[in-house]
Amino acid sequence: MLLTVSGPPGSGKSTTAAALADEFGIEHVSGGDIFRSLAEERDYSLAQFNELAEEDDQIDRDLDRRLQTIARERDDIVLESRLSGWLAADEADVRIWLDAPLHVRAARIADREDKSVDQAKRETEEREASERDRYLDYYDIDIADLSIYDLSINTARWDEATVFDLLVESVEGYDAASDEGKLQITADYEF
Repeated sequence: MLLTVSGPPGSGKSTTAAALADEFGIEHVSGGDIFRSLAEERDYSLAQFNELAEEDDQIDRDLDRRLQTIARERDDIVLESRLSGWLAADEADVRIWLDAPLHVRAARIADREDKSVDQAKRETEEREASERDRYLDYYDIDIADLSIYDLSINTARWDEATVFDLLVESVEGYDAASDEGKLQITADYEF
């Protein structure tokens, strides 16, 4: 089984992806972890590497290439990143999008990163605008197009346990034979 969990910062994707991996006894592969390992490989701090990624498209392309290779070559994983649903394409059994209103996500990020909600909101808006532009420019992917996802959940509407239960029930009810109704996409993006 290959599950993808995508969503903007503060939507709960890392927590949810890790919990789903535990529940189904499969590996959790995080795009954020791979990004950190790329920074280490190149001897940059995470902050320095984030700044460099704004100027060097090869960083995003390297990360996305690794994620796509993982999706194509491995089974029994939860693949988590902003673009994992797009990168896994038809290899994914269930593609999940998590989201929440910006003010909710900013509060979560502020709590997690020990900063003000205003600062977290400002940084999140800037990050999302940058990513939206880069994905359109690099791959012609409109990150706001949620039509590829099998499930889209507003994580502000339910608590963490309820979101998890909804997803587990949905994944357990997944029928691979019913892929006829699933939007078919290919991931032939040039990295």
